[in-house]
Amino acid sequence: MGESPVSALASFYTPEHEQFRDTCRRFFEKEVKPFHAQWEEDGIVPKALWHKAGEQGMLCMDLPEADGGLGADWLHNVIMIEEQGRIVASGPGFSLHNDIAIPYFKNYATAEQKKRWVPGMVSGKTITAIAMTEPGTGSDLQAVRTTARREGDEYVINGAKTFITNGQNADLIIVVCKTDPSAGAKGTSLICVESDRAGFRRGRNLEKIGLKAQDTSELFFDDVRVPVSNLLGKEGQGFAQLMNQLPQERLVIAVQALAAIEAALVHTIAYVKERKAFGKSILDFQNTRFKLAELKTKATVARVYVDDCVAKHLRGELTVADAAMAKYWTSDLQCALIDECLQFHGGYGYMWEYPIARLYADARVQKIYGGTNEIMKELIGRTL
Repeated sequence: MGESPVSALASFYTPEHEQFRDTCRRFFEKEVKPFHAQWEEDGIVPKALWHKAGEQGMLCMDLPEADGGLGADWLHNVIMIEEQGRIVASGPGFSLHNDIAIPYFKNYATAEQKKRWVPGMVSGKTITAIAMTEPGTGSDLQAVRTTARREGDEYVINGAKTFITNGQNADLIIVVCKTDPSAGAKGTSLICVESDRAGFRRGRNLEKIGLKAQDTSELFFDDVRVPVSNLLGKEGQGFAQLMNQLPQERLVIAVQALAAIEAALVHTIAYVKERKAFGKSILDFQNTRFKLAELKTKATVARVYVDDCVAKHLRGELTVADAAMAKYWTSDLQCALIDECLQFHGGYGYMWEYPIARLYADARVQKIYGGTNEIMKELIGRTL
């Protein structure tokens, strides 16, 4: 890829960050890369991998030490996403755990809840998931139909969720549900459900176009009883809690997109240098050089913008519109750029054994989850 542009993150990086990057790189090269093809066939990674990640300090990095976490900054999370993306690994779902589920415990859990759950989250013995999407809701979180009825000191939860990342492996699930179905968004609450609760069951491990090594599931709740102490925050605050955390989730998607973009270029440039056609390397054709020049430029522009958004987030200045622009722009670019890179591989680009094929299959969902790109444009449009 050549030299990186001047990054807005330059002043944030420390020797500790570089040491953590080395730790992550060694971990993914040793513990993930050799086994990833098998996990793609299995549709899931073994739980033992999570335990190994916990031992390496790769879970709950930015959770404060006072809460039982490692007390690092969120840039550690970004580094981990980048290193997983570098080896084109669709599983494990570490980022869902670290960047999407854990912030709810960081920001809304009580001291008792943190004491009960955080040690397992840090060690990898408690894998988390968040159950938002339902078969009929999609991006419309106000329309969830899963209910939590209060009975004495318990909630009784009924409903169904789908497309839940870490759904097969999860030990603790944040469930978006209605504690007051008549109150619309103001009746939404977040309640944690342990996977060993009676009435909870997992449906299929869903077969997807891509992200083959990442378990994605249907979840069912049939009169699942949990103590009221499993409520995160207060009743009726769930929708606001979700809205507060979604900008980070969308920035995570942008970071993932950028990691995939850069991996695609690395693999494609290496391929066109080695592959011969009509007596010379594919890179020697002007069309190849011009196309790759365009893609390298777009990737560099994306890197500068995403780094700026990460820097804003580290300063607590990332806006809803910033995150929406980053998510929509980079995921659109990811799909288009990887398609162009696959074309340079010819028929081999369509073969699963080549990284570009996996990158192609994994990219498409980025424009959908975390709120579709159409929703992102709506959020941006509201600020005009």
